[in-house]
Amino acid sequence: MTYCVGLLLKAGMVLLSDTRTNAGLDNIATYRKLFTFEVPGERAIAIMTAGNLSVTQTTIARLEEEMSDDPDVDHSRSILKAPTMLRVAELVGETLSQVRGEIAGRMAGAEAIASASMIVAGQRRGGGMRMFLVYQEGNFIEATEDTPFLQIGEHKYGKPILDRVVTPDLGLAEARKAVLLSMDSTLRSNLSVGMPLDMAIIAADDLRISERARIEAGDARFAAMSEAWSQALRDAFRRIEI
Repeated sequence: MTYCVGLLLKAGMVLLSDTRTNAGLDNIATYRKLFTFEVPGERAIAIMTAGNLSVTQTTIARLEEEMSDDPDVDHSRSILKAPTMLRVAELVGETLSQVRGEIAGRMAGAEAIASASMIVAGQRRGGGMRMFLVYQEGNFIEATEDTPFLQIGEHKYGKPILDRVVTPDLGLAEARKAVLLSMDSTLRSNLSVGMPLDMAIIAADDLRISERARIEAGDARFAAMSEAWSQALRDAFRRIEI
């Protein structure tokens, strides 16, 4: 399984994913689930994936092919040429739906096994920042000021802290902390989510990937943050009277 979370804020967008993929207790592997694409100064796009690995990898491969320099490829469906972020979400949804249908068709009766979803976030020159949760059927919902974050995968463990602290006015430093603590809660409660972690930040109107980071297992700063959060929760628990 996986956990991916994206925040849409006035200051920018913060995205975080794990990298664990399970095919049974004795078959655990690491695969990137956060992909970034950019034309600096013109647009920046990030895509996070969850679900059937064959579906998501094939979908990303087809999207990348549309962006390639191959002269034999019709680039009219490239997300790097789409006129709006809405059209980017539509192209991702159409590709995901097509791939999922093809794979499910070859796996008779395995529609549920071929399930997948994606978070698509970005900004193009002249447009605002937008973030979408794209379902396997190709339809999508959009993050708003009322709901400034989206999650896919094993989202329930990391949702409570987001509900309590995330607002559109949250700064990028605090937003980074919020998604990392959300991930930490998920890592502690679900063994199907695991390190390393991939993070991307797109600052408002930066029109490029402002920051990329991979957080490896054993990272000292992440471990210190995790322990500080655990201690803070224990202290708060002891102080509360009922």
